[in-house]
Amino acid sequence: MKQIARTLACTALLACLFAVPLRAEEVKAGDLVITRSWSRATPHGAKTGGGYLTIENKGSAPDRLIGGSADVAGKVEVHEMAMNNGVMMMRPLDQGLTIDPGKTVKLSPVGYHLMLLDLKSPLKQGDKVPVTLEFEKAGKVKVSLDVQGVGAPGLTATPSSKSKTDTKGMSPGMKM
Repeated sequence: MKQIARTLACTALLACLFAVPLRAEEVKAGDLVITRSWSRATPHGAKTGGGYLTIENKGSAPDRLIGGSADVAGKVEVHEMAMNNGVMMMRPLDQGLTIDPGKTVKLSPVGYHLMLLDLKSPLKQGDKVPVTLEFEKAGKVKVSLDVQGVGAPGLTATPSSKSKTDTKGMSPGMKM
């Protein structure tokens, strides 16, 4: 009886550990706090991938994400995906993405995101991909993208997350 109780307790503990959502590291750079950095696995031969994260500006002045770099990609750009007259459009943000003071901007598969172009190798689930973000004021900031499964919805958000991502006109559950 004691052995059964111990086995059940161990099984319950393991279930709790595996049920805990993954959380990416928190990176601070000047007034910016970067959290929940992740990506999706890519199929063999894919030349592009996406990078997603949350940036909070705790300062009193705006900053701007202007680009980045990664050893795994030839180029890292800041992009926007939006619906325009019923057509999904994606475009690079040549002037970067402004993070206003006191605001939080979420880069996600259905809005602002990083494009990892000219991938040198596939992004594999379970890997951590180092990326250097470049900000106008905070400078170069190193983050690590936690690679999730191909169709992953992303890392768990906190209830207080606020997003500038505009998903009006997009179908529920639409993924990139």
